[in-house]
Amino acid sequence: MDTVSRREFLAGGALLLTARSYSRIVGANDRIQIGQIGCGHRAAGHRQMLKMSAETDPNFDLRSVCDLWSMNRERAADDARRLFGRRPKTYQYSEEMLADPELDAVMIGTGDHQHARILAEVVRAGKDCYCEKPMANTLDDAKLARDVVVAGRQVVQMGSQWLSCPYQHQVRDILRSGKLGKIVAISQRWNYNGPRWHIPKDENVAAIRERDTDWKRWLLGRPERPFDPRVYFEFRIFKDFSGGITDQWYSHGAGLAHFYLDAFIPDDTVSNGGIFAWHDVRENPDTFHCVSTFAKSQVLYDYSTTFGNAYGDHTIIRGTRGTLYSPGGEGSPQWWFVPEARSLWGSNVVFDSGPGKTRPEPVLLPGTNDPPPIKQDDNLKAHTDNWLACMRSRKTPNGSIETGFAHSVAVIMATRSYREGRKIYWDRKREEIVDHASSATD
Repeated sequence: MDTVSRREFLAGGALLLTARSYSRIVGANDRIQIGQIGCGHRAAGHRQMLKMSAETDPNFDLRSVCDLWSMNRERAADDARRLFGRRPKTYQYSEEMLADPELDAVMIGTGDHQHARILAEVVRAGKDCYCEKPMANTLDDAKLARDVVVAGRQVVQMGSQWLSCPYQHQVRDILRSGKLGKIVAISQRWNYNGPRWHIPKDENVAAIRERDTDWKRWLLGRPERPFDPRVYFEFRIFKDFSGGITDQWYSHGAGLAHFYLDAFIPDDTVSNGGIFAWHDVRENPDTFHCVSTFAKSQVLYDYSTTFGNAYGDHTIIRGTRGTLYSPGGEGSPQWWFVPEARSLWGSNVVFDSGPGKTRPEPVLLPGTNDPPPIKQDDNLKAHTDNWLACMRSRKTPNGSIETGFAHSVAVIMATRSYREGRKIYWDRKREEIVDHASSATD
C-alpha cells in the first residue's frame, strides 16, 4: 500500500465498504474460508490455534496464505497441508488474495507497523479479520483502522488472546462483584532473561534475498532505508517499526488492565528504562517501566519488564477489602484472593475481619478443585473459538475493535513518554495525546 493520509484512505475506500463489506457474511452453517497475511512465527501459532479450534468447530478451511517473502509463504503452505490435509493457495500480495470472492476471513500476522493498514484493507475487502496486536503503533493508524472497522459490518478479533481466557474473566467478575472493595492499584511485572527478539545467527536473516521479497512494500510508509534482513525479521527492536516491549508485552498488560477495570485508555502515562542488559543491535529498551492513572476509577496502574532477569513475575490487583495475586507472567491463569484482615488508623477501626481470615484462596472455575499451572501457551484455543463463533453469530468478539484502539493508544503513550522523556496525557474529547492535564479535561 502506498503512503496516503487517513482522510484519503477513508474517502477512497467508501465505495469498497458499500460494495464489498456486505457481499459475503458468514452464516451459522457456512464452511468458513480463512486466509493468512504474514506467514512468520506468529502465523504458525495462529495455525496451531485453528487446529485446536477444529476440535470444537471443524467447519472451516485454511484456504490461502500470503507473504511477501517466497520462502515464508511456501513453508506456511507446507505446514498448513500437514495440519489440515490440503495445501492452501499462495500469494505474494494481499490485494491478490483478497480479490478471491470465496474468501471469508483473514488472520494478520505481519510486522507491528503493518497491522492497522492491512486490517483496514481486509475489512474494506469485505472479509472478517483476526488482527495480531498491537493493532497500531501510531495514532493515525489506530484511528484509521478503528474508523474503517466501525464503518463496516465485519467481525474483527484482536490478537489479545488473554481476553478469552476464562480465568481472566473470573478475575473481572470478582472485581465487578465488589469483593475487593474499592480498587486502588494494579501492578504487573513480567520478565525474561535473554536478548529478546534478537537472534545473532538467525537462519532467516542469512537466507533472505531482496529479490525474493518486496522491501518497499514491507516498509509500508515508514522511512525509506536500504534493504536490511536484520530489520526485516527483528523489527521489534528497531524504533522506526516498533516500541519493542511496549508494542508486545505491554499491549497485553494494558489490555488486561482495561479489561479488569472496564476502563479504556489511561488518562496519563510516564515511562522510563533503557538498554541495560543487551548491548547488541537493538534500539528499543530491554528494561522498561511505566506508570499510568485512570482518573474516573481512581486507579494507579504500573507495568514493568526486564530482559536481564527473569525473577518475580506477578500481577497484583489491590482493593480496600482484598487483593488478587497471580504468581505468573503474561497471561498466567493462576490467581489467588487474599482478604484484607483490618483497616484502621490509630484507634479508628474501619473494619476487622477477625483472626484466621487472611488465608489465600485460589480463583477456580466452576467444577474445578485445583488451581491451574502458572503458565499457559500463547496459542490459546479459546480465542480462536470465540472468533469462529462470533463470525457465525455476528456478535462482537472478546477482542473487539474498541479494545484494539484502547491498547494501541496505551502503547503509543508509553512509547512516546519513554522516547520523549516526559509525562503525557490523553484528551478523551479530542482523542489526542497532549502535554498537560488541564488540556486533557478541557
